[in-house]
Amino acid sequence: MFGRLTLLTVVHGRRFPTRDICVASNLPMKYILVTGGVISGIGKGIIASSIGTILKSCGLRVTAIKIDPYINIDAGTFSPYEHGEVFVLNDGGEVDLDLGNYERFLDINLYKDNNITTGKIYQHVINKERHGDYLGKTVQVVPHITDAVQEWVMNQAKVPVDDDKKEPQICVIELGGTIGDIEGMPFVEAFRQFQFKVKRERFCNIHVSLVPQPNATGEQKTKPTQNSVRALRGLGLSPDLIVCRSAKPIEMAVKEKISMFCHVEPEQVIFIHDVSSTYRVPILLEEQGIIKYFKQRLNLPIDDQPSDLLFKWKRMADRYERLLKVCSIALVGKYTKLSDCYASVFKALEHSALAINHKLDLMYIDSIELEHCTEVENPVKYHQAWQKLCKADGILVPGGFGFRGTEGKLQAISWARKKKKPFLGVCLGMQLAVVEFARNCLNWKDANSTEFDTNTKKPVVIDMPEHNPGDMGGTMRLGKRRTVFKTEDSVLRRLYGDEAFVEERHRHRYEVNPELTRFFEEKGLKFVGHDTEGNRMEIIELENHPYFVGVQFHPEFSSRPMKPSPPYLGLLLAATGTLSAYLQRGCKLSPRYNTFHRRVHLTHLTQLLVWNVSTWAEILETTCMLSVSKSAS
Repeated sequence: MFGRLTLLTVVHGRRFPTRDICVASNLPMKYILVTGGVISGIGKGIIASSIGTILKSCGLRVTAIKIDPYINIDAGTFSPYEHGEVFVLNDGGEVDLDLGNYERFLDINLYKDNNITTGKIYQHVINKERHGDYLGKTVQVVPHITDAVQEWVMNQAKVPVDDDKKEPQICVIELGGTIGDIEGMPFVEAFRQFQFKVKRERFCNIHVSLVPQPNATGEQKTKPTQNSVRALRGLGLSPDLIVCRSAKPIEMAVKEKISMFCHVEPEQVIFIHDVSSTYRVPILLEEQGIIKYFKQRLNLPIDDQPSDLLFKWKRMADRYERLLKVCSIALVGKYTKLSDCYASVFKALEHSALAINHKLDLMYIDSIELEHCTEVENPVKYHQAWQKLCKADGILVPGGFGFRGTEGKLQAISWARKKKKPFLGVCLGMQLAVVEFARNCLNWKDANSTEFDTNTKKPVVIDMPEHNPGDMGGTMRLGKRRTVFKTEDSVLRRLYGDEAFVEERHRHRYEVNPELTRFFEEKGLKFVGHDTEGNRMEIIELENHPYFVGVQFHPEFSSRPMKPSPPYLGLLLAATGTLSAYLQRGCKLSPRYNTFHRRVHLTHLTQLLVWNVSTWAEILETTCMLSVSKSAS
């Protein structure tokens, strides 16, 4: 059964219909597999997220699954230099950073089982074998591993990920790595079988490949893509769409050549070149007719044009490229050599900067370069690091583990406190802010965290034994947990819309020592938020400072392009000198409201004023028909 859903735009309390989109009430699940060739890190995650965004803009409910062929059970024990940051989900899952892209693009909340690894699959199959579920048969990659992959995908695709708790209709699956990798072979074979199990009209394969352009010739080369597609076909999968990644826009002759040698129609070859912002990627896909193709290929009951959601993405992308004012933030961390190590932090800052109409200038500073040892060994690097820190409008110390670089972070925190520079400390950043305050304001020179000194006489940060039984993986305080504000006199509470409590995601083994908090409070460092039992300190704020905030949780994991994270938004507002004025205007500063939304509403109102009579008559007729059909049913 299909119905018509009328989209409404609210302007000054009045509701205006924009246009109708067709939705299906019982659409069978459709699967879109995204594979990659030539090199890894080509952008499959952004492509998959953008495809999901486009289909969601057409009124469909979309979920996503990421397959990582490594043997690790999850990403929890990875060094950030291995695969980038470890993204944390509501249920405590420690997963690949691509799931963060899915959540941000699609505005959904995924689960740990949305991330499939070789380790999880083998563990699942071995547990079944030990339980006797295979009735004495020889357990092999085919069919037992491949069947387990298919079963996992089909079950997880049905799990609701939207706030309305309705079953998804589209499942976008990203297969990590590149075609031809030996560790990915069982998954490729699983999907070779899967395409026949669910039938052609419910399965689509998108292959992302690289079109390099050597500087020596300046010519765009198609041979890597041809070889990649040949390898994919040799394994039993044929691409329905070939997405070509390149540094510069690809010429039409190259498109025709790929179409001819890869045996696909020209409209099945999509070009995505490097753009100024990932917000532009869904727009590029939509402009090349991907909605029309999906409608025909998967028999989707959708319009050829996207709805209001993609229009907002276009407006956001346009605004991003027109920003003139710049806000600089110094990120002081230990994993600064690879930007993916702080992917969610960067996105949260970017969302907040966009909300206040500023361009973000994020300066990565290796915390070791701020330490005295660097001054001795490499004074030039030392002074350059301090120059970057001093000229920044705000300072951020994100989460992390281990002793290396902590003294440099403490130096940065001390400078921010003394110079009244806007500061945000996240997880370890908050803990180090407490250590710095204890050493320099309480005069506890030997204050430290038991993570770095188990014999410290002033353990201002201690471990949580119930979350540290010995194993490293999956033993921290993980996932979404409630933080209660214990006072109304809190900047962060106002930034959260004056809510009595918030729910954010955690990932830590250590906490502020609750037995010592009274000494900090007496000197002006307030613990304004704690857990539901009142034992664990979650939020700190420093009196008589423009913005000195620390949070034990990771608010960056919940930030969205159109709903920026309040702690990060507060940092950007303070860094631009607008936080006090914004709060003094009496606003309950909800990140869901900004000038972008007002512009969208005004644009919609303008469109409505120029609509002709026949359009209004069509809307009225459709609405009446829907009402009659509901009454009849």
